[in-house]
Amino acid sequence: MSQASKPVSYGGQAVIEGVMFGGKRVNVTAVRRKTGEITYLEVPRKEQSWVSKFRRIPLLRGIVSIIDSSAKGTKHLNYSADAYADDEVDPEERAEQKKKEESRWSLSMMIGVAAIGILSFLFGKIVLTLVPVVVEDFLFGNLFHEQILHNLAEGAIKLILLLGYLWGISQTPLIKRLFQYHGAEHKVITAYEAGEELTPANVQKYSRLHYRCGSSFIMLTVIIGVLVYSLFTYDNLLERMGQRLLLLPIVLGLSFEFLKLTNALREIPVLRYLGYPGLWLQLLTTKEPTDDQVEVSIASFKRMLELDAELENVPVNETFNSSVLDPVKG
Repeated sequence: MSQASKPVSYGGQAVIEGVMFGGKRVNVTAVRRKTGEITYLEVPRKEQSWVSKFRRIPLLRGIVSIIDSSAKGTKHLNYSADAYADDEVDPEERAEQKKKEESRWSLSMMIGVAAIGILSFLFGKIVLTLVPVVVEDFLFGNLFHEQILHNLAEGAIKLILLLGYLWGISQTPLIKRLFQYHGAEHKVITAYEAGEELTPANVQKYSRLHYRCGSSFIMLTVIIGVLVYSLFTYDNLLERMGQRLLLLPIVLGLSFEFLKLTNALREIPVLRYLGYPGLWLQLLTTKEPTDDQVEVSIASFKRMLELDAELENVPVNETFNSSVLDPVKG
């Protein structure tokens, strides 16, 4: 079976000076250090049985996947941030800091990191849901009575805020490099799905845009939100805000399902355009990567594939041997 025909749909996440890829059995982050060396964080994927069950239920699986990704992704982002900060101090101070960090790291801290990731995601979604409601009511509350027009205006305001925020942060050097690594992540996945040998030259031929990207999901929540909200009526601002919060899980679930649909239909000439709004948003959230950045992304992806292959016959609940996963890194 060729690589392109494999059923596994790999995903990833850009981190500071690196890329994380999620495999069937392990998540791997590769980070380029200031010395030019590439270091790794290797974390086995352990999933509760109830989570696996929810992942098979339409609508619910989207919410579970989003929260799970937010929780696990935070640890990898923290690893890259620590590596970045580590490179900014002298060797003696770095060694001392590492000892302190290792002594403090515990199960409670890992749970705390996961909780921060989940809360950050939820807070961001709530803010992006409620602020446009208030702004729209302030600007257009008395201009027209048709609620569908208010919903469209609310969606437009949400989109303007989202685009403005993404454009603003993309102007900073650190976020610009993060978006370049985001592009490198997409290029590697697309090259792999096309059956290409993963070399910087081969990977750079592919687009930095990808149908399964989380950026596409964000765009879909705006569009689907307008449609869902239009099915319900409200009498005042507070009722409208409460309604939005109650409907948020439904909007997230439907957006996830539609994202999966657009990815499945992307080879069909007419229907492939359903995924274009998300691809357009990726023009902001991704940048063309350098060959060095693509090299890091390839290193992360290959290490993930290597560990997945080694762990293929290891029982899910068994502790992984340190010859497979570095106990310090994972």
